[in-house]
Amino acid sequence: MAEHTSSSITIDAAPAEVMRVISDFARYPEWTGEVKEAEVLATGADGRAEQVRLVLDAGAIKDDHTLAYTWHGADEVSWTLVKSQMLRAIDGSYRLAPAGGGDRTEVTYQLTVDVKIPMLGMIKRKAEKVIIDRALAGLKKRVESGAGA
Repeated sequence: MAEHTSSSITIDAAPAEVMRVISDFARYPEWTGEVKEAEVLATGADGRAEQVRLVLDAGAIKDDHTLAYTWHGADEVSWTLVKSQMLRAIDGSYRLAPAGGGDRTEVTYQLTVDVKIPMLGMIKRKAEKVIIDRALAGLKKRVESGAGA
C-alpha cells in the first residue's frame, strides 16, 4: 500500500469555504458523483465527523464502508478504513493551502486504496485517479457555485 495517487486543483474561494464543503458529509451525494449515500455515525467534541458511512460506486470499486476521520487544524483532513465489504484499506486526505492572496485555495487530494479482490495495480491506480479527479472537479464546482455556503 506504499503507492498512492494524488492530484491538486485551485478553487476560487478561501480555504474555510472549501473546508466547509468538504466537512458537510450529508451533501456528498450531491457533488461527488461516486458517493451515493453518506451518514455521519460519530462526531467529536468539536462537532466534526469522526466516523462516516459511505456507499460508493466508482465503476471498478463499489462498496459500503465506514471511514474514521482525523482533522489536522483548519486546513487538512485525513481518513482511514474502519470496515468495508470490498476494501482491505483506504487512506486519503485533503490538504488546503491558501493561494492568490488567500481568496483562492489549492486543494491536494491523496488516496490509496487496497481491495480484497485481486486487481491489477494499474487498474487500481486508474480507479483512484477517477475518484480523485471527479471529487476535485465536483468540489470546485460545488464551492464556486456557492451551493456549499
